[in-house]
Amino acid sequence: MNTLLKSYPGWGMVAVWMTHLLRYLLVAGIFFAIFYGWKRAAFAYKKIQPRFPKSADYRREILYSISTTLVFAGVTWLMFITGSKHYNLLYSKWADYGTAYGLLSFVGLIFLHDTYFYWTHRAMHHPLLFKATHLVHHKSTNPSPWAAYAFHPLEAIVEAAIVPLATFVLPLHPFTILAFLFFMIVYNVYGHLGWELFPASWNRHWIAKWLNTSVNHNQHHQYFKGNYGLYFRFWDEWMGTTRPDYDAAFARVTEKKVVAADRELVTSD
Repeated sequence: MNTLLKSYPGWGMVAVWMTHLLRYLLVAGIFFAIFYGWKRAAFAYKKIQPRFPKSADYRREILYSISTTLVFAGVTWLMFITGSKHYNLLYSKWADYGTAYGLLSFVGLIFLHDTYFYWTHRAMHHPLLFKATHLVHHKSTNPSPWAAYAFHPLEAIVEAAIVPLATFVLPLHPFTILAFLFFMIVYNVYGHLGWELFPASWNRHWIAKWLNTSVNHNQHHQYFKGNYGLYFRFWDEWMGTTRPDYDAAFARVTEKKVVAADRELVTSD
């Protein structure tokens, strides 16, 4: 990548942008095709909010998401061509740290991003910052998978900054970063899906209850306050920002699944 950006900066930038764009279109498109098209009727009982977004909502989410991929590409480009590479902890030879560390750094990057996201997200909800940064994303009060990257350019810069900042804290291989970016878009799309995929007992399990859910983030889009986390619920619980009605909302949505499944079983018998 570094050689491509140096030798052919124009085409290198296009290649980086297409990588970000295709990753978004592929993951969001697959989830959208399944839940908003192919299995829309079959999975209707799993919908968190009964109503569906309007066509204008989809267009807005996609256009802002495309602009976000441009910002992400620009930040990636700067990370590789500027002098920061002489000071960060990026490494190119996988054998320098080995597979065990590669996996550990991947997990560490997820936890680091979750902390970064919680606090920057809360900051952008401050009245002095909200309209200038985060309002665009909150126009999706009933989000779809296309909303995963629907950020104002200023917010997109904040979101993109986690990777270059992380390279000054953790030694990271480009493969680790690529795996993290794929994980991030998948979980982000799930959070904006509009359907809950986890089982009814999820928020009562001693480990699973700490994972964020689609219901959790959907509530944040509906009500604008509380449930600020991304992958986990640690910070919301520790800081007292979990919505008090979250457990009831999760139970209401997931119990609909159980009832529907029981009805299908009775019908098939």
